[in-house]
Amino acid sequence: MNPSPSTIFGKAWLYCTVFLTGAAVMVIELLGTRLIAPFYGASLYVWTSLIAVTLIALALGYYLGGIWADRARSGLSLIIATAGLLTLIIPWLAGPVLLATDPFGLRLGSFISTLILFSPSLMMLGMVGPFAVKLSTSALANVGASTGSIYAVSTVGSVIGTLFLGFYLFPLIGSREIFMGLGIALLILAMVVAGIERKYLKSTTVMVPTTILMLMGFGLYPQIANSVQTEFSDIFQTRFERESLYGWVRVIDKPKENIRLLTADASTIGAASISHGENLLIYQKIVAQIPFLAPNIEKALLIGQGAGHMVMTLNKAGIVTDTLKIDPAIAEAANQYFRYIPTGQRIIGDARYEIRQLKGSYDLIILDVFTGGTEPTHLLTIEALAQLHGLLADHGILTLNFVSFLDNGQNAALASVSKTLAQVFPYQQVFISDPGENFNDFIFLATNHVINLNDDSIPFSNHTWLKQRLLDIDTTYGAILTDNLSNLELLQIRKSEHYRRMIVDSIGVNHFIR
Repeated sequence: MNPSPSTIFGKAWLYCTVFLTGAAVMVIELLGTRLIAPFYGASLYVWTSLIAVTLIALALGYYLGGIWADRARSGLSLIIATAGLLTLIIPWLAGPVLLATDPFGLRLGSFISTLILFSPSLMMLGMVGPFAVKLSTSALANVGASTGSIYAVSTVGSVIGTLFLGFYLFPLIGSREIFMGLGIALLILAMVVAGIERKYLKSTTVMVPTTILMLMGFGLYPQIANSVQTEFSDIFQTRFERESLYGWVRVIDKPKENIRLLTADASTIGAASISHGENLLIYQKIVAQIPFLAPNIEKALLIGQGAGHMVMTLNKAGIVTDTLKIDPAIAEAANQYFRYIPTGQRIIGDARYEIRQLKGSYDLIILDVFTGGTEPTHLLTIEALAQLHGLLADHGILTLNFVSFLDNGQNAALASVSKTLAQVFPYQQVFISDPGENFNDFIFLATNHVINLNDDSIPFSNHTWLKQRLLDIDTTYGAILTDNLSNLELLQIRKSEHYRRMIVDSIGVNHFIR
């Protein structure tokens, strides 16, 4: 009987292999959202698709790996080499796959594209575990301990891979480069394992195909690395591009239309003229009216900085504005290409955490994070609004911008926002950005006191313009949004798909493919 490899040279190489492949699984899963998000957004549906596909692929890998392990003494290197090549070509296939799945819409499109792009490599990595168990088991009596040890080491590898990617690697290197680097690393690991199999298992059958796969990977690497080029044309010009922890931030010019856009993934969060830099977003013009609504507004907090136009508008009224933004790349783009100059404290971080650290009171708080395809729903709950209420002066105003459909006043998402605000603030008024359009920006003003737009003592700069946009919201169709239960993302799925289609039609689908 041939001796087990575990009795010849120990299990160290096997543990090292499952550790590294376990880390690779989590790297692919986490990076998957960064490859999909610029096209479909980083919504709950994208995360759900990726997690589901990962579990499906690993389940198939466990099953097929067990069958292969029972029928062959060697082949672990071939499995890893195949996983490496499939991982390496993911960035290469991303564009064609995303374009092909685009007609299926947000939910089905994100699931199918995720399934095509990531399940092959994840399935091959899932096959490593059962094969390693077979190699590490010298007797039936030891199968439990061997199985437990292999999967424990693999899980530790997944933990280390997650921490290394999130805390160190991803902030320094782009997602495409990490995918390609991981693919090459797996191919090199496969060759090392093939050498071990040849030496100790006397197996030469897998050396040739493993070598071929590695050569194919190294041969394709230059083409994959150069497969994405920044587009410059008479129609679109990409002026700024930065992949951050939270999204793919770009500044895109449309010279013929004299428009400069600030985008984060598939969301437009700022727009200005190229020639003069004036703000082109209509809803933000209402901000210019706010200083007339309450006396002695001196200090404001803006959550969701965008291109910084609202800060500049408030500055003209003598209002100092602290800004709170989760993505530093957006602040960098606003500074360089939209002439944004901070007037107050600039805070980088997640709003729910950072607002707990703030002290003092604000005369005005603007919550402007519900504009794009993906919405941070945790910022629009009773608990989140109560935190903001605690930062607001008695005479202050909370302003919230929300993009949705009017639907003749029967939109459940719009009604839910109004109903939730009413749980925290006794008074609110709602304005529509562009009367006559169903898809719109809706601006909520929530206060502790009544604002009477008919009060002649209020020196509006454009009284009629503001009153024409006043709305009455029927909250019958709405639900109260809480940290425990918020269905806002579900209520806004039609809005997300419509918004994304508008942006794609305006800029072109290729601008959202990494």
